Amino acid sequence: MQKDTKRQQKKPCYPVSDDLVRYLDKYKRTTKTSILYEDLLRFSGYISVEDKFGNDTLWLRVYYPEHEYAEIESSLTKIYTLLHSDGDVNTLQHLTVDSIDFCSFGNSQPFRVKVRNKLNDIYTNFYIKKADASRIYGLELEEMLSPYTMNYIVHKDTLIEEHIMGIPGDVFIKEHLAQCSELEKSQIAKEYVKFNERCLIGLLGDMRSYNYVIIPTHDFDHVVYRIRPIDFDQQCYEGNLKFYLPQFFKENNVIVRLVIEKFKDTSIEQYRKEIRSVLVRRVLSNKERLEDLLNVMKHDTVAPQEHVNQLKTDLYDYVHEKAFKYCDNMGEVLETAIDFTIKNYRSVF
Repeated sequence: MQKDTKRQQKKPCYPVSDDLVRYLDKYKRTTKTSILYEDLLRFSGYISVEDKFGNDTLWLRVYYPEHEYAEIESSLTKIYTLLHSDGDVNTLQHLTVDSIDFCSFGNSQPFRVKVRNKLNDIYTNFYIKKADASRIYGLELEEMLSPYTMNYIVHKDTLIEEHIMGIPGDVFIKEHLAQCSELEKSQIAKEYVKFNERCLIGLLGDMRSYNYVIIPTHDFDHVVYRIRPIDFDQQCYEGNLKFYLPQFFKENNVIVRLVIEKFKDTSIEQYRKEIRSVLVRRVLSNKERLEDLLNVMKHDTVAPQEHVNQLKTDLYDYVHEKAFKYCDNMGEVLETAIDFTIKNYRSVF
């Protein structure tokens, strides 16, 4: 894991362009806050956070000087209301910050803020990160291409995200998968095939088991499982096509073997066609918004040019679509991939 961390940290944090800010403002993703990501970096001390088994979680519980904390807590509870109640200040008197944790693992180095309602002791987490254009593009694409709503806001160079609930994939594989029934395992395998295809079409990379969650939902007499990503830092960044196919990461081998055990090639292809059909409907229903996003992305830089050149070559070799050869940036590569899916969603993509 340490080796992966060092590799991932080499990815730069791409600034949010003026065009992207205008896009975010148009679609109500901007806000104003009195505290920024850099402000939270001025903590005065910390302790390591351990899980229930005493293992290091790679999170640090941070502390601030007493004379500064009241202002910090006030700002964070206001952010909570911006995320969850459109800035309604009437609930502020009932909110308190239980903890602020910092994680240096990976690219985004987030702060996790735990806010508790004093009336009922129910708490909610949200994250404050340095705004990275790659991640914002990923969040927007997830909003449009998946069945899930992404709740986030941006202020200057600060990104604020709602917590995505679910069991981390690596934890689920280690602690829960063996207890699933054979029918449940088949359902998880089916969802994984669809998840794998959605990541490829949307060019969302690095979906190792710790970068997505598995969500069990009880439906009458059985449990339905869904898989959704929680890390969007590697949106349209890497050049190697395999990076956008979760099946190729060793961390996912257990579920990949499950897919092979449960399904024949014809069934796998059927599920891939199903998700392509759904994605095409989502693209068409979000046509104006997606066009706006792609127009911004095509004039932005979110990856080195050598990555662009490698990816468009890999995609051409994979689907033999000549349009990939003429792409100059990641925005054009993504647009071509989506257009190809619309035209050929019953074909080989």
